Amino acid sequence: MGRIRILSDEVANKIAAGEVVERPASVVKELLENSLDAGATELRIEVAGGGRRLIRVSDNGHGMLRDDAMLAFERHSTSKLSSATDLLSIATLGFRGEALPSIASVARLALETRAADEHTGMRLEVAGGRMQRAEESALAVGTQVTVRDLFYNVPARRKFLRSDQTELAHIASLVTHYSLAHPDKSFWLASEGKELLSVTPVERLRDRVYQVFGSRVTEELIDLGTRERRLEEKLGEDQAAPLYRLRGFVSRPQVQKSNRNSIFLFVNRRLIRDRVLLRALSAAYYNLIPAGAFPFALLFLGCGHEEVDVNVHPSKTEVRFRRQSFVHDFVRDAIREALVESRPVSALPQPAQAQPAAELPYSEFSQRLQAEAWVRALPETPPTAVLPELVLHPTRGPAPRLDFGGPPLSVSEPPRPQPPPLRIPVPDTHGAFPFDAVPEPAASMAELADLRPLGQIHESFIVAAGRDGLWIIDQHVAHERVLFEKILKERAAGRVERQPLLMPLILQLTPAQEAEYQRIAGELEASGFEAEAYGGRSLAVKAAPAGVGPADIEKLLFEILEVAERELRGASLDDVRRAVAASIACRASIKVNMPLDAQRITWLLGALAATDCPMSCPHGRPTALRYSLRAILKGFHRL
Repeated sequence: MGRIRILSDEVANKIAAGEVVERPASVVKELLENSLDAGATELRIEVAGGGRRLIRVSDNGHGMLRDDAMLAFERHSTSKLSSATDLLSIATLGFRGEALPSIASVARLALETRAADEHTGMRLEVAGGRMQRAEESALAVGTQVTVRDLFYNVPARRKFLRSDQTELAHIASLVTHYSLAHPDKSFWLASEGKELLSVTPVERLRDRVYQVFGSRVTEELIDLGTRERRLEEKLGEDQAAPLYRLRGFVSRPQVQKSNRNSIFLFVNRRLIRDRVLLRALSAAYYNLIPAGAFPFALLFLGCGHEEVDVNVHPSKTEVRFRRQSFVHDFVRDAIREALVESRPVSALPQPAQAQPAAELPYSEFSQRLQAEAWVRALPETPPTAVLPELVLHPTRGPAPRLDFGGPPLSVSEPPRPQPPPLRIPVPDTHGAFPFDAVPEPAASMAELADLRPLGQIHESFIVAAGRDGLWIIDQHVAHERVLFEKILKERAAGRVERQPLLMPLILQLTPAQEAEYQRIAGELEASGFEAEAYGGRSLAVKAAPAGVGPADIEKLLFEILEVAERELRGASLDDVRRAVAASIACRASIKVNMPLDAQRITWLLGALAATDCPMSCPHGRPTALRYSLRAILKGFHRL
């Protein structure tokens, strides 16, 4: 008897279910995408038991005809493809034709649907892949799919599901994603009768972000607008070069997440996970946030359907771009340009104000509960706790000789124009200021040019008055950003300044360090180092970048080799160049506990204001904190 046999439809459907239905959220995804493809504007999702016991998705789409409803449970049935060439340009969210039969093979499914062309609808019941009932029913136009007892006949799959809360979190995240991608539609999600998400149609994407995440997140976002780039090649004589569009929001560099859970990626409104876009996002924030931190991002990439292949993953969560390098560079440059244009400034942390739980979005409400539990677990602060001493040093007297990486300021140089004095509204008779009279302008690092220096805190932080508040600038971090961009510009122009050493500095390298040195030796030489082999694994350094003290040269080189070995193996040449420039800038910049006179502080603030990205140092730390006038007045209960 032969070994090869044809599988039964029941087994084939369960195999297909293993590819399409990974967990309850997979079922919700397939049903949601079908509803959106059906033109629905109102989508309601109800779950119980984390989706194990119940998943119900209802919509007001165009529904299905009775014959189509029967065919929908046959394998490879679909209304969205007609030929193999359609696979090269898929314009719908769902298309595989295995979703409904696969779900029905591992659950008890009821389909209720009615098309506008028919007076009555159709109700179908399927359990374990077998049709149980099919009858006409009086229904409204649209479709409702009810899935019960998921994986009831595949216990091995059911036991691998996580807890109800974990599975519910996956469903809530999925619905949140699609509500962001379709701000013109309403979404409602409930679990065990409790509403988790309810958003109504809005005109602007920012309004949908506010509905989902609340005002605190929305205020920290930078709007990308609509950015476009056209490929510089044509597909054919009669076809124009493909056009790519990017819109959405990214967070200020000061917003740093510990994981990628706050990154939302869509291609042609399809929710995806894509390494190309993730790498482009990381590259855009390189030298703006610390390594290992992640931004908040909501990105919508639009392109021709023939430019992206969405048929590379059973659950359609991964895509393959036809021109990956072009997409990577376009997304990276668009985000970086938006960050440079906005120049966001960090604000001093504000205490959270009490807010009724009913007014909080689901994500903030759950975080509030976790935070309150964490605070209750902390020991009480001893009543004798003493705040650290805060000393403000006026900027006067001689300053030590420093290399600021720029031309020295002469005494005869005309003073910089001072900003006009702050105009604070007149309070009423009770000492309170009118709320509307103290606006909260958008904070920008462009205000650096108008700051009036007041002094230093512990000879490490510069205090300055702005047009609308108080600023604190980290002098080391600020100078680090100035030198970092100066080094990169000199490197690009081939005019790197170097200082020869009186005696060569002999360094002993480990085998790993020697391998890394050989890999980046050209970049080190172009950045101002002059070195040659000195026998064995020894290295003789004859010159170093200008501004780096002799005592720091050895530390700097070993630091660069360590960073190259840990982070940059396989990285692009531009990443290596930036890492080397960041290390040089850190060693050559002003240090903490260093007194500065008013003239040098004024120069530093002006030089920082002239940089492209003054908001953070090359390692991602903020250069300045701003305490707005409104926050000051509220702190003194004047508002």
